[in-house]
Amino acid sequence: MQRESMEYDVVIVGGGPAGLSAAIRLKQLAVEKESEINVCLIEKAAEIGGHILSGAVLDPRALVELFPDWQALGAPLKAPVSEDRFLMLKEGGGFQIPNWMLPGCFHNEGNHVISLGNLCRWLGQQAEALGIEIYPGFAGAEVLYNEDGSVKGVATGDMGLLKDGSQGPAYQPGMELLAKYTLFAEGCRGQLGKQLEEKFNLREGADAQVYGIGLKELWEVKPEKHQSGLVIHTGGWPLDPQTYGGGFMYHMEDNQVSVGFVTGLGYSNPYLSPFEEFQRLKTHPALRTFLEGGKRIAYGARALTAGGLQSLPKLIFPGGALIGDDAGFLNAARIKGSHCAIKTGALAAEACFDAVVAGRSGDELAAYPDTFRKSWLFDELHKARNFKPWMAKGLRPGSLMFGIDQIVFRGQAPWTLRHTAADHTKLKKAAECQPIVYPKPDGVISFDRLSSVYLSNTNHEEDQPCHLTLKNPSVPIEVNLALYDAPEQRYCPAGVYEIVRDDDGNNPRLQINAQNCVHCKTCDIKDPTQNITWVVPQGGEGPNYPNM
Repeated sequence: MQRESMEYDVVIVGGGPAGLSAAIRLKQLAVEKESEINVCLIEKAAEIGGHILSGAVLDPRALVELFPDWQALGAPLKAPVSEDRFLMLKEGGGFQIPNWMLPGCFHNEGNHVISLGNLCRWLGQQAEALGIEIYPGFAGAEVLYNEDGSVKGVATGDMGLLKDGSQGPAYQPGMELLAKYTLFAEGCRGQLGKQLEEKFNLREGADAQVYGIGLKELWEVKPEKHQSGLVIHTGGWPLDPQTYGGGFMYHMEDNQVSVGFVTGLGYSNPYLSPFEEFQRLKTHPALRTFLEGGKRIAYGARALTAGGLQSLPKLIFPGGALIGDDAGFLNAARIKGSHCAIKTGALAAEACFDAVVAGRSGDELAAYPDTFRKSWLFDELHKARNFKPWMAKGLRPGSLMFGIDQIVFRGQAPWTLRHTAADHTKLKKAAECQPIVYPKPDGVISFDRLSSVYLSNTNHEEDQPCHLTLKNPSVPIEVNLALYDAPEQRYCPAGVYEIVRDDDGNNPRLQINAQNCVHCKTCDIKDPTQNITWVVPQGGEGPNYPNM
């Protein structure tokens, strides 16, 4: 069966805040300029918002630019921040840092505690009302190229393939979506974005990208323990001072609280488990007091880019651009990326619209990086550029030096610190490290992986090609297990990777439980040999987050 093709002016891959904002801005400009532009957006989740997970505290600045009347339109921003608390924890105790001592990037006045998934659902409604064609359940699986090497569009993944790659009885070939320009908004470590960076050498001159993994649970807490708009961030315990990470608790509306933990993926001890560290965090009295008597109702995880300005790749290439977290737009110092995604989506859309109405196609959208460099977002990221490099030097010295950077130099220090190595290169051999013994979950505040994955509503058809591919199937045992004690068993937050043995304890082999995958892509990032490649499964599969 041949793939059918459809042609558009612009195709957008990804229905997160960046992709939706780009689509919306394109149509807004068409109305303003009394022009026509055909826009198609595809999203791998079964519905818009289904794969979206973030803390989240939203700086509404970019949203206000996109929709000045967002309140009248009913945007789901229902919990304005009412109080900030930054806690430095030690086991069983700790202290709150007075707000007057915190750099401005840690203040949240004027921001809103939200569900980013619900905001994306609302953005999807606005996009459809503007006439944008949105196709959830269709994953962008392949970049298509013109004869001159420029991007021609994308192909969606085939459906109904069997585990061996052959065509099953329900086989349906993917569609070819052709466009004058294609915008890639797949989120962190996008499969196609990764390929484009390599093909067009987009990372030349950029620092190594660095990442974190964010884990999150949604809880319903007792009304007397709920404080709408309360924002809590934590540093210190349970991580050691040399490992970057921290916790958060955000009080939403309707007695709901999101609690989570971010671990920098540049950690060195292969025995560290971000999932177990998160479960430990919740047992601390400062957080436990809110959760006791409540009910955990959702769980999920995703990787996030944290390198900042110096780790951004070239944003454009012939026929398209990277936007949002597909490029790495996130302000790690503020623990925020949604406003960056919305802004970059809008900036790319404006460059794209001008090119289309001028009759261009397949060239580089130079106006996009140019307008970014003149925008408030560039200024914001420039001020925060030294945060992650300082914090990589340890909690105490990093906090002190970043405080000087922000308070004394106001983010304008005459130096830019560099990221010199990728996260996967930083793992030490297991023989050089101390194993970490984690407490067993109590089933009340702390939980195991499998019961957590159940709450993510993750589903994959088992009889399909595995979307977690190995370049060399011998490496997991001969290298990862032998040298690092199989760290994929611990950095995966969903129990996907498992070392199994015969009854006599011999013949170890890696078992990949791909049906558990929550699409966080941590394995693609942290695998020390870069032997694991995450690719999209069939469209519509993966987690199905209700309001994460």
